[in-house]
Amino acid sequence: MSVDRLRRVFDTNVLGAYICAREAARRLPAASSQDRSTSIVILSSAAARLGSPNEYVDYAGSKGAMDTLTTGLSKELGPSFVRVNAVRPGIIDTDIHTSAGDPERLQRLGNQTPLRRAGSAEETAEAIVWLLSPASSYVTGTHIDVTGGR
Repeated sequence: MSVDRLRRVFDTNVLGAYICAREAARRLPAASSQDRSTSIVILSSAAARLGSPNEYVDYAGSKGAMDTLTTGLSKELGPSFVRVNAVRPGIIDTDIHTSAGDPERLQRLGNQTPLRRAGSAEETAEAIVWLLSPASSYVTGTHIDVTGGR
């Protein structure tokens, strides 16, 4: 793996997310109270937990940073009534697999999950929407896996 690839992956997945989280952390406490918390949802990946050996270790490492960001920020911002959580999608039916040159990856890995299929972007979005809603008002520092059990 080249240094250029590492920079691209980490600039996108780590630096971009940290800058966005920094700006949210500056603004959200003013809009939060004990009766009305606000929420940051960070998009991680099951790769952070699985490691993606022999495939995408660089990507997995960048998403591991998202898990750390989630845990740390949840503890920093909790006293200001800002909840911070992460969603970790697994194998999700998107174009990324084909664009990465492995169009069979989706079917192959989807069949390896206990639910025997890939997930959808909509299923991932539902977890994000729930974390942003008042229904999750006592949830912070949590990483929700949307992985079909993988």
